[in-house]
Formats: sequence, structure tokens, C-alpha cells
Amino acid sequence: MPASILLVEDDRPIAENVILALARENLDCRHVALAAEGLALLRGGGFDLAILDVGLPDGNGFDLCRTLRGFSDVPVIFLTARSDEIDRVVGLEIGADDYVLKPFSPRELAARVKTILRRVGGRNGNAGEPAVSPHFIEVDAERARITCRGQPLDLSRSEYLILKTLAARPEKVFSRAALMDAAGLAEASLERSVDTHIKSLRAKLAARAPDVDPIQTHRGLGYSLTRITT
Repeated sequence: MPASILLVEDDRPIAENVILALARENLDCRHVALAAEGLALLRGGGFDLAILDVGLPDGNGFDLCRTLRGFSDVPVIFLTARSDEIDRVVGLEIGADDYVLKPFSPRELAARVKTILRRVGGRNGNAGEPAVSPHFIEVDAERARITCRGQPLDLSRSEYLILKTLAARPEKVFSRAALMDAAGLAEASLERSVDTHIKSLRAKLAARAPDVDPIQTHRGLGYSLTRITT
């Protein structure tokens, strides 16, 4: 079956060109113009990749992506007229896989979509697919609870949000700044505060799973969670 793409874009001419380019690559595309509509569809699952415009009438793609990462690891490509480096960095740090500046070639965008789908193996990142085996870590977002090998972890709010972010995208390296943002830590907080939370998380995970060290440190870059299936 062809991959299913969600396009959230309020500029109809742009959307029509993207839909046509994706169709030529045998990719199904569902189009909506509002962030709220896109979020509702993404919560329902069934999409292999999402293309999000940064500037939307009822919000922005960055906020939509932040919410999305709370329950899904579906790949994301941002579309935006912004060219500032800081915007690109923010987009990638909150979980985007690519960033395309307007104006752009719809054919190039379609090629980028296919490249990402090949890289992720065409997985469907819907809410029902566990990012990490539930036999190891399971995130219950509705109850704001995380278990490790079936045993609940006693986590602070910041620890919960950091581990939830890492678990949503196993093996992805998150910078300290991205984890600070995910945990809602104040911008004035030292990035080293993330290291303190990570140290505490490692100790709590070790109490449940002493045979593994799931949180990996990437010097000068940040942290990632190893994909563990037992």
C-alpha cells in the first residue's frame, strides 16, 4: 500500500502542488488547513509522515509538533518562509526530520519525503505503536506515568517529561536545550540541570533494570534512549 502523508498547509496553491507531486510518487496525501484539524487526524494515527507549515491560521507548526511528540514519533517535515538559523534549529530540536524553506520545488519535497520514509522503513508512527517495547519502558500519557519492565517509576515532573521525550523517539539524540524545552525548564536554568535530571533518571531506571543503561550520552550533543526490546 502507498504511504499515507498528512499535509497541514493553509496556502491552497502550495497544497495543490504538493499533493500532485506526492501523487506522482504514488504517495497518498490528506490535506487540512488548520493546526487543530491536523492534530485531530494525527491523534487518530494511520499516517507515515506529516508535512507541517510553520505559520497556520490557528497556531503554528512548532507547537503542533511539540504536541505530536507527546504521543507519536511519526516523521515531520516543516514548511516555512522563515530563513533564520534559529528557527531551523528549533524545528529540528523539537523533533522534526527535515526543514524546507519557501519557495520550494514540490518535486524536491516529494524526494525528501521518500528519503525519510526509506530511512524509517515505512513505519507508521501512530499513537498505538510503542516507541520502546512495553516490556521495558511504557509511557501512559493520560495518567502521566512511566513504567520500566512493568514497574512504575517515581519521577518528578521534569524527569517524567524528559524521559517521555526520549522514549517517544528512541536513538534520536536530543540536545540539552531541547530537553529543557520539553521539560518546561526556564530559559535561565543552566543546561547542566538537565544532566542532574538524567543522573537521577539513570539511578531510578537502574533500580528496575540493573542489567542495562538505556540512556546514552553523546558528548557535546546531548542524550538519547537506546531501543531496548526486553
